[in-house]
Amino acid sequence: MSVIPGAWRRTAAGAGLLASDGTVAPTIFAEMSAAAARTGAINLGQGFPDEDGPTEVLEAARDAIARGANQYPPGRGVPDLLSAISEHQRRFYGLDVDPATEVIVTAGATEALTATVLALIDGPDDEVVVFEPYYDSYAAAVALAGARLRTVPLRAPAFQPDLDRLAEAVTDRTRIILVNDPHNPTGAVFDREVLSEVVRLAEKHDAVIVTDEVYEHLAFHTPHTPIATLPGAAERTLTISSAGKTFSTTGWKIGWVHGPADLITAVLTVKQYLTYVNGSPLQPAVAVGLRLGDEYFTEAASALARKHEILGAGLEAAGFTVFAPQGGYFTVADATALGGSDAARFCRELPERAGVVAIPLTAFVAEAHHDDVAGLVRFAACKRVDVLEEAARRLATGF
Repeated sequence: MSVIPGAWRRTAAGAGLLASDGTVAPTIFAEMSAAAARTGAINLGQGFPDEDGPTEVLEAARDAIARGANQYPPGRGVPDLLSAISEHQRRFYGLDVDPATEVIVTAGATEALTATVLALIDGPDDEVVVFEPYYDSYAAAVALAGARLRTVPLRAPAFQPDLDRLAEAVTDRTRIILVNDPHNPTGAVFDREVLSEVVRLAEKHDAVIVTDEVYEHLAFHTPHTPIATLPGAAERTLTISSAGKTFSTTGWKIGWVHGPADLITAVLTVKQYLTYVNGSPLQPAVAVGLRLGDEYFTEAASALARKHEILGAGLEAAGFTVFAPQGGYFTVADATALGGSDAARFCRELPERAGVVAIPLTAFVAEAHHDDVAGLVRFAACKRVDVLEEAARRLATGF
């Protein structure tokens, strides 16, 4: 077939991967990870830790395998994990979640997001509002669903949205307002005023709020505030999170979504025809993790904040302008002073030039908005301290 029809084309186009000649490019993450392997550069591009998570969680997975938890789990998830998610939301945020009807376990947060978008979008006139830069899977999922993506820009240095721009973007065509907080790639933690405006607009236009909160325990200066805790929000909010970032188990792909039972039923209806179920022996291990003492969660955030300080100091010493993150895995820096006004070209040259891999922020915005983030580069701080120190040394001597 000369042209293969199907939704894959609009999905690739939505993610910015479809060239004018119809070929599909690899994601920038795959490209830069390959560059790291080819050159021996330190990979600060892709956001995965290089240290294992807590021993209790790893041992629980081994025990579950040994006990025979190797077949299909229930479609909604292992009951103990459903209960642990409910307990976690009450313990940290005071949210009441019925584990039997208001939560499902998914193949990571990515499946939860995709299933949610596919479940709630009903046609090409529907719109999904996101903050831009945005995690790349958002645009791909919206395109797959056949909806329109509306964006609200986040500008350096604070990366907080203009509330007037947000109000302009949300209309009666808006089906979903998608909020990622703490935010990838910018590291922003949204102000209470921003969250309250999202709720107000969702109520006004009868939209569903979908939150991506995978970095919920990695906010550095103020505790994370789930939008579902705000007045009037819970009845229209689907809250998504996962174990990967909290417990350094990104390869396990154990996520979840909770919210009102009718919305959860809608998501489950789609999700059960995607992966159906996953990670049977990993689900009870994540339940153990969610029940760890407060000190684990506090220390995880403190340790990552310290890593950002090391990385940020190294970037500043090399001549970057650094925007200190408020949460999450990533530090954004401006490379313009180092000749990096074209961030994509700069990042493609960086492995050979300095022995470090990073990701241009142009990978997280629509092509029409590349100029808005032209010199901005994202570095991952979720690595061992010695790796970050070596990366800082390389950057300091590479310019």
